[in-house]
Amino acid sequence: MKTSTRTFAIGDTAAQADYLTNTSEPLGEHMTLNVGPSHPATHGVLRLVLELDGEEVITCDPVVGHLHRGIEKIGETIQYNQFVPYTDRFDYLAPLSNNIAYACAVEKLLGWTLPPRGQALRVLALELSRLASHFLGVGVYAMDTGAMTVFLYTYNEREKIHNFYEQLTGARFTSSYTRVGGQTRDIPEGFCKQVLEFCDQASVSIDEVESLLLKNQIFIDRLQGVGIITREQALSWGLTGANLRASGVQRDLRKVTPYLGYENYEFDIPVGEHGDCYDRFTLRAEEMRQSIRIIRQVIATMPDGPINMVNEKGVLPIKEQAMMNMESLIQQFMATTVGVNAPVGQVYFAAENPKGELGFFLDSKGGGIPNRLRMRSPSFCNLSILPELLKGHMVSDVPAILGSFDFVMGECDR
Repeated sequence: MKTSTRTFAIGDTAAQADYLTNTSEPLGEHMTLNVGPSHPATHGVLRLVLELDGEEVITCDPVVGHLHRGIEKIGETIQYNQFVPYTDRFDYLAPLSNNIAYACAVEKLLGWTLPPRGQALRVLALELSRLASHFLGVGVYAMDTGAMTVFLYTYNEREKIHNFYEQLTGARFTSSYTRVGGQTRDIPEGFCKQVLEFCDQASVSIDEVESLLLKNQIFIDRLQGVGIITREQALSWGLTGANLRASGVQRDLRKVTPYLGYENYEFDIPVGEHGDCYDRFTLRAEEMRQSIRIIRQVIATMPDGPINMVNEKGVLPIKEQAMMNMESLIQQFMATTVGVNAPVGQVYFAAENPKGELGFFLDSKGGGIPNRLRMRSPSFCNLSILPELLKGHMVSDVPAILGSFDFVMGECDR
């Protein structure tokens, strides 16, 4: 039943009488429900203003911006390399992915191509980052729908990946691993063997998680046929990543526009059929298996050689050389005080991040500081469909639909 949402000032009986006399709307009342901005189901500081007719969602107004920090404008005031730590704070569940996507964007502006080992290291870091993000996303999604045990499985696997982060970058969370033109350090001795052992364990954990959830009829009923996004809707609203592929669109930037040598690895792009919450969940589980498949290939074909650009101005030299050679000392001084000398121009680079297409637009007028820096955050674009998607669903479906998007507000608000 359609009901009126007209509100009146307290005691304004004349306005109420006039409204009741002249309106053709049926009598009744909708309820406004605020979900968030501090609520477990919103995965961060997201506020949803829901208009309800009983338990049915009539309208949804997402309110974003609570976590806005002006990061893009900050990027226009500092050197390219100085911006790397800020990228950790976008999708803070996959900081290495942000580091690498930003570094690739600047390197595209400079016209640089990393040596083969440097590219392979980045692919290894990217797929470990994708695994960490998806493990957490799947585990938290299980909690969103009432299954606590799965989170304990997935978080345990994610902590193992953070152990690798610590060995590789020196940090478990905000890694700041990349530099324009390479990485801060090479992989330590025995690292690849440990990663392969983890891949074997993670494959078993993924199977266990699926057996726990996909044989649970309550979990299946809460997901199947809920939050359906058609192929046309997904394309028209600009969805990317797993949310787009779950609606039947086989688009993955690692295949469509390969970067960092992804064209040299064999992996499949999982695609859903129905575009519902169930497809979005199962698709991420399959993507984890494909990431493990890529990691094994990267380690098996890991080339030797340098990990960074060699003899390029703006790239830090080897520390021993800087201490013993005057030219290297000058290069180090210029790299730290001036930064890279970018040419005049504009570039856009997009990477297939765990949440979707993370893109960076750079406008340069020359020098070591960008004139303009803008980013395309996948979570912001994916959440734009919520007002249309939530209509007609029950309030109890809202956490299930939100969790299926696997968004993070750090990159949504920036």
